Amino acid sequence: MSCGEPHETDCSEVLDHLYEFLDKEMPDSDCTKFEVHFEECSPCLEKYGLEQAVKKLVKRCCGSDDVPTDLRSKVMGRIDLIRSGHLVPEQDITEVAPVTPTATPAPQE
Repeated sequence: MSCGEPHETDCSEVLDHLYEFLDKEMPDSDCTKFEVHFEECSPCLEKYGLEQAVKKLVKRCCGSDDVPTDLRSKVMGRIDLIRSGHLVPEQDITEVAPVTPTATPAPQE
């Protein structure tokens, strides 16, 4: 994703670290670089706005749920593996986020 214009901070760097920016988990100097980039790049600004909206929706819907203390580190580890180009074994994915089946009523016809 790019607007086709050259930027001091590359679009791929911004998108790779978007959640760190959203979660305020990066140094102020990097935040400033990202803010400048968003002023220059409409596609990245649009992606930022979309991810920010999703984050707010998840917080509103799931904000009161307790999260296991090791979940964040496991998820971040998997994200780092994916970003570095390594494949994540299927069993590791299920260990991080087990899917609990829920009963849904059959559609009424």
